[in-house]
Amino acid sequence: MACEHNGAKHKPCTRGATGYGAGGTKEVPMEYKTLSNGVKMPMLGYGVFQIDDATTEPCVVDAIASGYRMIDTAQAYGNERGVGAGIKASGVARDELFIVSKVWVSNYGEGKTYDSIKQSLELLGVDQIDLMLLHQAYNDYHAAWRDMERAYKDGLVRAIGVSNFNPTRLLDICTFAGVAPMVNQVETHVFWQQHYAHENMENLGVAHMAWGPFAEGANNFFQNPLLSEIGEKYGKSVGQVALRYLLDLGIIVIPKSTHKERMEENFDVFDFQLSDEDKAKIAELDCDRSICYDHRDVQLIGGLLNLVKGQIAAQA
Repeated sequence: MACEHNGAKHKPCTRGATGYGAGGTKEVPMEYKTLSNGVKMPMLGYGVFQIDDATTEPCVVDAIASGYRMIDTAQAYGNERGVGAGIKASGVARDELFIVSKVWVSNYGEGKTYDSIKQSLELLGVDQIDLMLLHQAYNDYHAAWRDMERAYKDGLVRAIGVSNFNPTRLLDICTFAGVAPMVNQVETHVFWQQHYAHENMENLGVAHMAWGPFAEGANNFFQNPLLSEIGEKYGKSVGQVALRYLLDLGIIVIPKSTHKERMEENFDVFDFQLSDEDKAKIAELDCDRSICYDHRDVQLIGGLLNLVKGQIAAQA
């Protein structure tokens, strides 16, 4: 029951039909997801969560040099300016890159969300964001979504989506939206594989994007015996096996590291495929619950909402 994606006035784009690299500096290996509006999105990108603005610029330069062509940031991260500076310093043409950002909850509201997107464009130093998401399913996200649709139709963004929307919240916004979300970014990793949410997204025509693909290191992720054993079989690391598993499920991933050698390692996942037997073993690791940020935790979310309430009061 996905809503229609119509009426968008997109700016001309030179991206090739098979992805990026046509006329660019160099070809890089990549797999792509075609979103419901026809936009091609890289399946693997570089995340900058919890990286300060000054450090973000050299990290983005290193990530792009390592082959990444998608960078995931957010208004709440406070590093959109650093991402923009890194993109500019990378020497790679803008039309070879895919920029993702997110509207923070304190910026939800008619007119307010639209203005915040324009501010993100200014901080990033670009005239169009490839994918803009609503960061959380709190506050007046329906009003915020109407502004997202407006930004999409005005060509400020190429695609729109949401983040941290559980299956019922996603169904809610798809039911009442004029333009349905094209992406939902949620916590997803081998310990919480989100099979139910994934099926729901597929039914709604929404692409599944994973944050925290390494489970933020929880449950001794990088020392997991099964992932280590499978990695030895393919000559790959625990992280590479975990990323390949999610990619094989059709899930977009955004690993994060501030170390170039780890960035390169995380990117090196396009030269192998996991066997059905190995994928079945990894499926058994699923605990079917959050281990990073549980949106069902009333105390945790109460603290978040009080923070947002204070931010809104400060804006008045």
